Amino acid sequence: MLIKRSDGRAAKQRLASAYQGLSAGGLDRRAFLRNAGLTGVGLAGLGVVSAGRAERTGAATGTADHSQPITRVKNICTHCSVGCTVTAEVQNGVWVGQEPSWESPINRGTHCAKGASVREIAHGDRRLKYPMKLVGGQWQRMTWDAALGEIAEKMMAIRQASGPDSVFLLGSAKFSNEGAYLFRKFAAFWGTNSVDHQARICHSTTVAGVANTWGYGAMTNSYNDIRNAKTMIIMGGNPAEAHPVSLQHILSGKEMNRANLIVIDPRFTRTAAHATEYMRIRPGTDIPIIWGLLWHIFENGWEDKDFIAQRVFGMEKVRAEVAKWNPAECERVTGVPAAQMRKVAEIFATQKPSTLIWCMGATQKTVGTANVRAYSILLLATGNVGKAGTGANIFRGHCNVQGATDFGLDVTTLPAYYGLDEAAWRHWCRVWDVSYESMIARFDSKAMMEMPGIPTTRYFDAVTLPRDQVQQRDNLKAMLVFGHGGNTVTRMPEAKKGLEALDLLVIVDPHPTSFAMQSDRRDGTYMLPACTQFECDGSRNSSNRSAQWGSKVVNPIFESKNDYEIVYRLAGALDAAAQRRNMTVRFQGEMFKGFEVRDNAPTAESILREINRGALSIGYSGISPERLKLHMQHQDQFDLVTLRAKPGAPAEIAGDFYGLPWPCFGTPEMRHPGSHILYNTSLHVKQGGGVFRARFGVEREGKTLLAEGSYSAGSEIQDGYPEFTVAVLKRLGWFDELTAAEKASIQRHFPNNIDLASWATDISCGIQRVAMEHGCVPYGNAKARADAWNLPDPIPVHREPIYTPRTDLIAQYPTLPDRRAFRLPHLGQSVQARSHQVAPNFPIILTSGRLVEYEGGGEETRSNKWLAELQQDMFVEINPADAAARNIRDGGWVWVRGPESDSKVRVKALVTERVGAGVAWMPFHFAGWIGGEDRRSKYPPGTDPIVLGESVNTVTTYGYDPVTFMQETKVTLCQIAAA
Repeated sequence: MLIKRSDGRAAKQRLASAYQGLSAGGLDRRAFLRNAGLTGVGLAGLGVVSAGRAERTGAATGTADHSQPITRVKNICTHCSVGCTVTAEVQNGVWVGQEPSWESPINRGTHCAKGASVREIAHGDRRLKYPMKLVGGQWQRMTWDAALGEIAEKMMAIRQASGPDSVFLLGSAKFSNEGAYLFRKFAAFWGTNSVDHQARICHSTTVAGVANTWGYGAMTNSYNDIRNAKTMIIMGGNPAEAHPVSLQHILSGKEMNRANLIVIDPRFTRTAAHATEYMRIRPGTDIPIIWGLLWHIFENGWEDKDFIAQRVFGMEKVRAEVAKWNPAECERVTGVPAAQMRKVAEIFATQKPSTLIWCMGATQKTVGTANVRAYSILLLATGNVGKAGTGANIFRGHCNVQGATDFGLDVTTLPAYYGLDEAAWRHWCRVWDVSYESMIARFDSKAMMEMPGIPTTRYFDAVTLPRDQVQQRDNLKAMLVFGHGGNTVTRMPEAKKGLEALDLLVIVDPHPTSFAMQSDRRDGTYMLPACTQFECDGSRNSSNRSAQWGSKVVNPIFESKNDYEIVYRLAGALDAAAQRRNMTVRFQGEMFKGFEVRDNAPTAESILREINRGALSIGYSGISPERLKLHMQHQDQFDLVTLRAKPGAPAEIAGDFYGLPWPCFGTPEMRHPGSHILYNTSLHVKQGGGVFRARFGVEREGKTLLAEGSYSAGSEIQDGYPEFTVAVLKRLGWFDELTAAEKASIQRHFPNNIDLASWATDISCGIQRVAMEHGCVPYGNAKARADAWNLPDPIPVHREPIYTPRTDLIAQYPTLPDRRAFRLPHLGQSVQARSHQVAPNFPIILTSGRLVEYEGGGEETRSNKWLAELQQDMFVEINPADAAARNIRDGGWVWVRGPESDSKVRVKALVTERVGAGVAWMPFHFAGWIGGEDRRSKYPPGTDPIVLGESVNTVTTYGYDPVTFMQETKVTLCQIAAA
């Protein structure tokens, strides 16, 4: 807590004034404890509420009517990606009680502070209640029909004048899988690839890094499997605050196995407090740390030589780069003592199984993709992939950031990571039952149809840059935002200018989000109240790729509607607007013809069945709504550690892994169990086994890219092999094992050359079935790539941050040159050259991260009165030495200034040794102030969050990963002074 309880009277009075008009009145701490089921727990330091401390909440409120029956409904917490089950108790359509689901193998009857208070979201009277628009700077109420009609008219006018690419579609990691898929499909039918979501700013570099190493861009193991590890490195993550329930798995593994827990971080976090070894590094030196560890591993012969020989391509090039990072150079660049580097290297390489855990401290860098590649290479060098207790355990952020990424909310892909080339488009056109030619006609051209869109990190540049610098017909003119905060992008002063220049801004969210307050727009802004995921059906994916079905707890409150209905009705409004303009493009009939539509909304089940037909490339074809509902019904039948159904489990789930973690090959009727641990050769493919994916050909530089002498259990091909196509089946003599119906389906979809049909485009799933019958993995059996030749740095190299205080290192370790990508200019060395002038005046490295109390952009959690008490002010952590030099006192107001756009924020100072000298840290969940100005009045009346504060991204700066345009939030420069 920044403010001690004994000193918090003024803050209490300030909060009390903000609570005026709330249905529950002011805060009653004991009522909070009762309602959250946390009686007797000290919440100031709360990370996880244990099963033994929680109580059933229906009776505790004192409001339940026990004469009425209670229905128990299971859904999934809408905060982080751990995937905790919430069991709601409902009476007469009202959510009256909550339990943290004792039977869930994920959270086992526990919740963090956020999860314990999710019931408030469905009762939250600070939510948007009805559609509104901004007229002359004032918010006015509208009907849904009027709002959608006006929005559609403006969108079609912009389309007619500037083309479909002038509308930017920003989706959400809060979508269900079905909502994310529907939104990506909408973007395709609108005619643009400029459709994105939160993964761009959290784990896009993870997806690019690990997918370019071993095939899939996802977590290889699971939270539960960490219990099997003997050594854990957490680097670039703070799960004690960001993913609190995950910590029960980490700490249980630590205690049961007497495991090593090594935390590598510039800041001594709450996670680091549990470490057996804490390594403090200079921010932005991830690659030198990994190469420093590998230097000792190679020097001492601790690498897994057999694993490398059989399953890794290009490790000799890594050795050449690692040789440059001897202990002296590593210490000079990172600040880590050589002896500690050697100690950690030996532990990780020899006390196995070992796992590497990371989050956004690794990814939100100008070298984010390269960081992830280095992490992956360390795992490969030590043979720590594809086994229990090993792997890349990637803790993703929001509740469905995994699923929303899986289903195409990404400017570079179609759903299920199909690219944007003609073959990918033809596949999805077959799934959607539309002609490929009609889809081309929706875009400005075939070239634009196959060009990656504009990412969310740069949307405002696409608005304000000169037209000739934006590689499309016209600049962005409109923005449609579902479930995304506006304070989450860097360079917020520039974002403010971009928002103000838009012709149309549409915000669709349960809360108004910071898009409502961070600009000075006076007209052309609409807000539509979406309901939460507790008010609709659908599935969501946890970080470990497990899908879970969430059942609707209550009907949407106020005038809110679910995402499915909003998209369906918007499509209909666009049809009407197009007809009025004599435009031939149509949306609703073509886009929704494959779904079951009830009450103006396609059902989640019918959307998921279409996903099953098309999402073959990630093995989502076997994950039906019926199977997911059975798993939720029988959660107690799954093992806590292996996630496999226990002996004696009902026949319909026997052998399954909980949540059917993808890939789950074949049709649902084939009953593939899912893949708990990716690339695990010890299991038959039909039991969830796998190998590294063959995505990059069969040969490179005269060397094979296929595995040598390594294959999954039961494989009839006992060596490497390419991905399966009809042509491969024919060469193997297995083609006639396809059924007549499967052959007919392939012939119908590939009438000119059936040999081109592959495991990922054969909608019958016949190719997958035949491959698995022979023990082969449909996607092939290849080596992982230590050398990713298609990336800017095929072997990761250290590059100093764009803004660095170590200007002496720039010449030796420069960032990449200026270039173009994603339709926009991408500056590198020209900006980094400013560091020589900037560093003397902005000498403190600024980094950012999460708090346990809040989540994401924060509007939802800062509007929750139970959470609002826990953290009342935005703050900056500053080292005592830096504070003393600036006459800054703990709890005092300070100005934090950034090196761009004359940016500044006014926040409280937390003087602490958590951060080292020369480093400052700020949380990123706040909004509502800009440059010291309180902008509460910008929110529609009654929807402003209880707690407001400055956004750290007001002072974060330019800097983008070259592969994904991930923004730089973890390393920039600032100056701090007493206010």
